[in-house]
Amino acid sequence: MDTCHHPTPATAMLPPARGVWLDRFRRVRAQTLKRVAPLTPEDMVVQSMPDTSPAKWHLAHTTWFFETFLLTGWSDYKPFDPDFSFLFNSYYEAVGPRQPRAQRGLLTRPPLSDVMAYRSYVDRHMEGRLSEPLTTEVEGLVALGLAHEEQHQELLLMDVLHLMAQSPLKPTVDPNRQADKHADQTGFHRLEGGLVEIGHRGDIFAFDNEGPRHKVYLEPFEIADRLVTNGEWLAFMAAGGYQQARHWLSEGWDAVRDNGWEAPLYWERTGDQWKVFGLNGLQPVDPEAPVVHVSYYEACAYAAWAGARLPTESEWEHAATTTPFQQLDDVAWQWTQSAYAPYPGFRPGAGAVGEYNGKFMVGQMVLRGGASVTPQGHSRPTYRNFFHPEKRWMFAGVRLARDIPLDAGFAADVVAGLSKRQKSLPPKYFYDACGSELFEAICDTPEYYPTRTETALLKAISPAIAAVIPAGAVLVEFGSGASLKTRCLLSAAPQIEAYVPIDISRSALEGARIRLSADYPDLTIQPVVGDFTSMVSLPPELQDRPRVGFFPGSTIGNFTPGEAIAFLKTARCVLGTNAHFIVGTDMVKDEDTLVRAYDDAAGVTAEFNKNLLVRINRELGGSFDVETFTHLAVWNPEHQRMEMHLVSQVDQIVTVAGHCFRFVSGERLHTENSHKFTVDTFTALAREAGWERANHWVSADPAFGVFDLIAASRQA
Repeated sequence: MDTCHHPTPATAMLPPARGVWLDRFRRVRAQTLKRVAPLTPEDMVVQSMPDTSPAKWHLAHTTWFFETFLLTGWSDYKPFDPDFSFLFNSYYEAVGPRQPRAQRGLLTRPPLSDVMAYRSYVDRHMEGRLSEPLTTEVEGLVALGLAHEEQHQELLLMDVLHLMAQSPLKPTVDPNRQADKHADQTGFHRLEGGLVEIGHRGDIFAFDNEGPRHKVYLEPFEIADRLVTNGEWLAFMAAGGYQQARHWLSEGWDAVRDNGWEAPLYWERTGDQWKVFGLNGLQPVDPEAPVVHVSYYEACAYAAWAGARLPTESEWEHAATTTPFQQLDDVAWQWTQSAYAPYPGFRPGAGAVGEYNGKFMVGQMVLRGGASVTPQGHSRPTYRNFFHPEKRWMFAGVRLARDIPLDAGFAADVVAGLSKRQKSLPPKYFYDACGSELFEAICDTPEYYPTRTETALLKAISPAIAAVIPAGAVLVEFGSGASLKTRCLLSAAPQIEAYVPIDISRSALEGARIRLSADYPDLTIQPVVGDFTSMVSLPPELQDRPRVGFFPGSTIGNFTPGEAIAFLKTARCVLGTNAHFIVGTDMVKDEDTLVRAYDDAAGVTAEFNKNLLVRINRELGGSFDVETFTHLAVWNPEHQRMEMHLVSQVDQIVTVAGHCFRFVSGERLHTENSHKFTVDTFTALAREAGWERANHWVSADPAFGVFDLIAASRQA
């Protein structure tokens, strides 16, 4: 995202009516004006360095795009000012000569008032253009123009921040701007790698550099759940990170010495305290916030110092579409170790708008994700941002990756979990053969209300749910298992023509398919084997059908809030716009009911919890004395979740996979969380992932909820 990278669109998701284009056009154009509203006319003229552009130029250039590619040659349109084609072209050789980039700040004329008149003139004509029938080609150009303006909305704030940082007054642009969100202090996700696919799938808008979709082979790797923090960066600085060459690439070390780097861009030392200048002014450095405004060279040096590395862009995309992690696209773009190069089979598009991307594929590095200044809905997991490795003024941060041995697997996760200060084990390892049987037994205990309560609720509300399901719909169930609750919807909504269950168990899918085919002979059933939290592809022949998602049970409560948001975003991408998503959630209720449900009188849940230790002993040569651990189920009111722990009753040392771990008497081993919700908390969680609540139903006590979510409109 240099001055602007706006290649041809590889694909444009076409809205169902012209009015949608007009509405999106108005919202995007209004958002640009909202971003410049705090600026004075003087602020909008100045160019603080050759890499940046004045705000006035951004306003004019985004307007020039629509005039040049959508209005010129249409009807009897007359250009606002013939000189603007020269003044506000960026890099389009085919369109003609242009004002040199480094001299855009010399354009005191035309005045800002003329630029604003230019925007109004072009907007008025674009509204007329968008009120007419549009060809597929024109719709693609409109989609591209909107994405192009969203890029400039981000660039505008980047450039304004750099400009204001040069002022001794350190003016505040946005005093109400919220600080970047802190992340939970978690660790690394392990991914098995193998042959995976990356690149755009062709069902939503994407730039041409995001394709073609192709296969890559990945070795097993780990990727951090969150971004590197300011506190961690301060430790790097205190350890002499900017004074010692051994962690730096050669060119990076040259950059440190040539530029006098001693901290990230916009950091200033005041006495013994570091402060950072942002759009909200000069503030003390928050050690828990993610570090931003670092170059590729700095990111590499930090990673080497931390005993890690940067992920490749293929690893990053695979992780982003299969493993929920925090700070995906709302804090800082994340450097990868991948050079910006064409994908196999890439060909630049035809015409002027096609010349802009391929010619930049040299000497730059890829960043993935999105930033706090990126317009909502603009980014996606396949998005390829790119900058030269020494640049720092963009909102760029660091996510670490690590190589892992090919045979780590279960052992690596257990060793990592037992090595934490608060020992924990991944709950996915509960479900060996014995664990799966024990869970089925838990569902039959009198204390465990969720399964019975939800099933009764679904039977009662199925007609209401069926009423919002369109004819010919595809029902997509995430983590379908035996598909038992699905029958409630299938029986109530005969207009469902196809069912796509997604589950990691091929045998469970096949069993469900056989049983459902017998009872619903006219239903097309096309199972998909895979992790339901990943970006799965629906069968091609079902791509154009209306879709309804189904996620019963209270499984969403087993995710952390960040993981739940990531899953809901993934589901939104799978289901597409205008989709409904039916989600089951367990509700907050009295503590006694909750604790009894997770600590039944017969001890089935306790046996289920302890079986995890039995499995470790059997498969990893562990030495756990299971009888010295007791099951503990507790309600955590702060996080509104039930927690399961195993508590050591004695001081002891346990060996697992050749490693020794000390437990003190009373120490807890955290094995599972199950978040509970209120209507408001789940609605807020869903909204953060791009869903709105259309309806909801809550059973009588013990309360269980079912939510009907709809995909919220994309925001500019």
